[in-house]
Amino acid sequence: MEILNTYGSMLVIFAGAVGFLMAWGIGANDVANAMGTSVGSKALTIKQAIIIAMIFEFAGAYLAGGEVTSTIRKGIIDVAYFIDQPELLVFGMTAALLAAGLWLIIASYFGWPVSTTHSIVGAIVGFSAVGVGVDSVTWSKVVGIIGSWIITPLISGIIAYFIFMSSQKLIFNTKDPIANAKRFVPFYMFLAGFILSLVTITKGLKHVGLHVSIIEAIVSAVVIGLLVAITGKFFVNRVKIDPQADKRMHFANVEKIFAVLMIVTACAMAFAHGSNDVANAIGPLAAVVSIVEHNGQIAAKAELAWWILPLGGVGIVLGLAIFGKRVMATIGNGITHLTPSRGFAAELAAASTVVIASGTGLPISTTQTLVGAVLGVGMARGIAALNLGVVRNIVISWIVTLPIGAGLSIIFFYILKSIFS
Repeated sequence: MEILNTYGSMLVIFAGAVGFLMAWGIGANDVANAMGTSVGSKALTIKQAIIIAMIFEFAGAYLAGGEVTSTIRKGIIDVAYFIDQPELLVFGMTAALLAAGLWLIIASYFGWPVSTTHSIVGAIVGFSAVGVGVDSVTWSKVVGIIGSWIITPLISGIIAYFIFMSSQKLIFNTKDPIANAKRFVPFYMFLAGFILSLVTITKGLKHVGLHVSIIEAIVSAVVIGLLVAITGKFFVNRVKIDPQADKRMHFANVEKIFAVLMIVTACAMAFAHGSNDVANAIGPLAAVVSIVEHNGQIAAKAELAWWILPLGGVGIVLGLAIFGKRVMATIGNGITHLTPSRGFAAELAAASTVVIASGTGLPISTTQTLVGAVLGVGMARGIAALNLGVVRNIVISWIVTLPIGAGLSIIFFYILKSIFS
């Protein structure tokens, strides 16, 4: 307790700095994953993708980012083990942020698409199990989170598979694909607009002091989805198409229409990612700030300090802008060949899965969700459409992330403990 009274402000400032580092790593790695399909399918240029991500990642982090924070902070470890020595939790959470942030920056530099959720969960489990005791980890929660890493890619893959197959059946495999694209693409736009607006209304607006019922939220989301569909239909109708061209050219023109749709799904994916993964940076930081402000008391539920969400949002945006291109190239071009229609199916499926997880407070891996969606699209075209070597390397990078995050966290925990003790 005396340590917190003496060094409290210094610890908060340092935790804020490493929290920003972690958010920067999330932006460099996970946001690049989220936007990689748009860039890989050539629906967006890298510059356009970065601008879209900057706007919607920040909006998702700031408006809807508080929902999953408590799961990261309280669910993985049992805070009862830290009541007598709250400074250990402060050291541990700071070490976890530093470890995960450092690993993400290294991985992003080499273009490895790793999981930020893996990184922070491994780091928190590492310092708590070794620095405090194995019993301090709520292993049932950890098993549940690990289970979600298997379930969510499967869910997103299945959703992506059916979205892609529906576009094939309703549009591409018809006598007049252009006419059917103009008919059905606005429906897909409605779906994307509905998903994006529903999570904003139900999970985001409470953070700015507005509360609405479920019925009001659904009605509002339907209205917004319709507006998105009408706006999309206007732009789709402006796509120039030569009616005399052969069917191959018609397919190319349909892909142009899906490229318009990809902009909507890119926004949805960026918002969904910001709302879910900002917790990986602000969760441990919120714990540190809460403990110091309450003189060592570990509150059952503490409100976020006003500056924490903006810090996470800004860090994510800067990480993407500075380092995002490296991982974007891996995810957008490496797994399977993406066209706008395929990229759309993957992005909408991943956004839907992440939004569902964010709403329930489950800290999933956005990386694995998106890769699962891209795999679902690839599987729809057959196993030969997948670059299995790249998929293998990605899976290996996921496996090593947990122990690396844990190992670095343990080292930094003991360093901080020796400095301040």
